[in-house]
Amino acid sequence: MGWSSLDFGPFILSFKLAGITTAILFIVALPVAWWLSQTKARHKPVVEAIVSLPIVLPPSVLGFYILFALSQNSPVGAFFEEQFGIKLVFNFTGLVVASCFYSFPFMVQPLQSGFENLNPHMLEASYLAGKSRLKTLLNVALPNIKPALLSGLIITFAHTVGEFGVVLMVGGSIPGETKVASVAIYEMVEVMDYGSAHIYSAIMLLLSFSVLLGVYIFNRQYKKHLGWRDD
Repeated sequence: MGWSSLDFGPFILSFKLAGITTAILFIVALPVAWWLSQTKARHKPVVEAIVSLPIVLPPSVLGFYILFALSQNSPVGAFFEEQFGIKLVFNFTGLVVASCFYSFPFMVQPLQSGFENLNPHMLEASYLAGKSRLKTLLNVALPNIKPALLSGLIITFAHTVGEFGVVLMVGGSIPGETKVASVAIYEMVEVMDYGSAHIYSAIMLLLSFSVLLGVYIFNRQYKKHLGWRDD
């Protein structure tokens, strides 16, 4: 396969999946990260361990449990199919749900770290001014953690684009529906189409590098803008 005959369908599907997943996780992870950064509850380590599980669990294990939980034989899968006519496995909807579980810690941890590094006097001043916790979060805390926010958004997006094990377990490889770029590369290698695999992999490598480079450049410029030393 040459560049002229390259099928961009899997890449478009990967970016669509990553975009939707990132948007959902920002909304879901924001209050979780805020709570984890502010709470002194004794069970905080337990919650942090649960949030971080997808980082250390093998994708096949996580994918298996997600597949089991979303299948038609499970209460959740049966409910969605009976009530809404929605199947949660081997389709794009299932991929979104699985991706949200898989990429959750990659959104929560940067945001939590950003909130924890905020000047506590800034938050105290907001509370003394009569602002609620929600307004303090949205109007004070969030605007002051731009590097952490950008890192969370970009890394979550890039991590979702590169998913393989969970995607394959939950979605399979249905062209135009669940066949994302990582699955396409796997199938090319299986049939020994190394030329096409090289092209797809090179594109993924270039995109991943560009994303990370952009994050580091932004963070460095932001630190300079704040007057931090760059030793």
